[in-house]
Amino acid sequence: MESKNSLRREVGLFPAICTAVGIVVSSSALFMLGGGFATGGPAFVIAMIIAAFTNLCVAFSFSELAGMLPAAGGINHYTLPALGPTLGIFSVLSGYFMVAGISNAAESLVCGEVLSIHLFPNAGLSSTFWAFFMVIALGLLNLGSVKSYATAQTIFASVMIGSMVILSIIGLTGMSSAEPVAEFPKFDMSAGGGVMVMLATAFWLFVGLEFVCPLAEEITNPNKFIPLAMISGIAIIFVSDILFGFMALKYIPMDVLAESTTPHVDAAMVVLGRGGEIWISIISLVATCSTLNTFVAAIPRMLYGMANEGEFPKVFGKLNKFGSPWAGVVLVTIVTMLLIGFFDASYLEILLLAGCVGWMIAYIIAHIDVIILRKKYPNEPRPFKVPGGAILPVVSTILLILMIVMIVEDPEEKKMIYELAGAGLIICAVFSVCWVKFAMKLPLWKPIPLEELKAQVAAEAQAIEQ
Repeated sequence: MESKNSLRREVGLFPAICTAVGIVVSSSALFMLGGGFATGGPAFVIAMIIAAFTNLCVAFSFSELAGMLPAAGGINHYTLPALGPTLGIFSVLSGYFMVAGISNAAESLVCGEVLSIHLFPNAGLSSTFWAFFMVIALGLLNLGSVKSYATAQTIFASVMIGSMVILSIIGLTGMSSAEPVAEFPKFDMSAGGGVMVMLATAFWLFVGLEFVCPLAEEITNPNKFIPLAMISGIAIIFVSDILFGFMALKYIPMDVLAESTTPHVDAAMVVLGRGGEIWISIISLVATCSTLNTFVAAIPRMLYGMANEGEFPKVFGKLNKFGSPWAGVVLVTIVTMLLIGFFDASYLEILLLAGCVGWMIAYIIAHIDVIILRKKYPNEPRPFKVPGGAILPVVSTILLILMIVMIVEDPEEKKMIYELAGAGLIICAVFSVCWVKFAMKLPLWKPIPLEELKAQVAAEAQAIEQ
């Protein structure tokens, strides 16, 4: 008999890959992709390679951690035995919940702009209306079973990547009747302020692959499928993004591309006219649905794992009759809707990079978890191990710190990013300390024994199999 509050193993390899890809290739990623090639030209590829390597190291660390503790709590579960409950809670709230609020609102509004301006310009409906509509619809979708999530994610990601590649091939092979630019931009390592300045922008193109990890209790073969999903996701995104970026550079001058707030739509319009505009607008809609769908599915499962550890209110550890952590789904949906009214699309890059800081900090914590757990539990079974021991986590951590320090070139823009990120991080830190001290009544920094956590995970797994 299946436990009322147990997650069900219903997600295979392909939906897992689609989860990894779907959270990454978003409307905001398409915006950042266009902006990166607009400022860096062909040299932006170097920043993409470094960013892809950094995220590959992150994927390795999360794969090792997920293999040791295949639990829905994600990074929280991994941090408990390494750094204790305070940083465990903080890592989830700062690296995921805070980012989810910012990204969901930004994604919704950007796609709302596309719907309002490009798809239905005569409908008289604002971008805010469309944003609310998408958030509510996907929230309701995720109150159903995980099968509905996995099916939707598979469709979203497949259509999105396939369309990007097809459109890129049409433009790059000359099948379009559009006139290319007089001279393709030259490779210039100093463009855009240099490769190091462009790293944070390139990093956003791959960030979020580890969102497949909180589905560890629902993936049929998590030890094998989780690393495969993340590594495959990096390769798929890297190839499709380069194709699309070079297609845009072939037809649009860099200065024109840099001034656009919808560079991905502009590139499609040049290649295929109104048909291309409609096509890429639909892709943008699909990308936003994919991103929101992943956030609304994965964040509640992180909160579910935390609630079962006593690190979040108990209601977030309850499942509805469809096996969905309903309280988390409702919370993420409501918070996103509240934040939509505060975001302006003109501040998209600042908002996304502020959220990116929180994500980078969570990744640094994950790398530290790997290093500490290797020292504390050297004989613990690890179905997947990061190659080279601590070398890759250390190198990736250094690169992440450099990205935070050199996040943008403009001092005023950097100040705004730091202020937004700092405010969010302070709120997350205060909540984490207060919850551990007053609600859990535990030492702030004392790690939880790995054996204790594994016993809890095993109990959950047994309930799932029954």
